[in-house]
Amino acid sequence: MSVKDAVVKRFREIMAQRNMRPNELANLSGVTPSTVYSMLDERRKELSINVIKKLCDGLDMTLGEFFSAKIFDELEQEIK
Repeated sequence: MSVKDAVVKRFREIMAQRNMRPNELANLSGVTPSTVYSMLDERRKELSINVIKKLCDGLDMTLGEFFSAKIFDELEQEIK
C-alpha cells in the first residue's frame, strides 16, 4: 500500500465513523468539494500536506492524531 492510499483509507475511515460525506468534510475544512474528491481519487498519485492539514483542522484533529493510526506504521519502506 502506498502512503497516498493509506491517507485516503484513513480519511474514509474517519468519515465513515462520523457518518460524514466528502462535501461535508470540504465545508468543515474550508476547501472546495473538488479538492476532497480529487484527494480521494485513486488515479491521483500525489497529496499536499497543506490539504491534509486543512482536512484535519476541519475534523478537529491534529496531524499527529491523524498519522498515529496503525495503517501508517505498517507501510513498507519507500527507499529500497
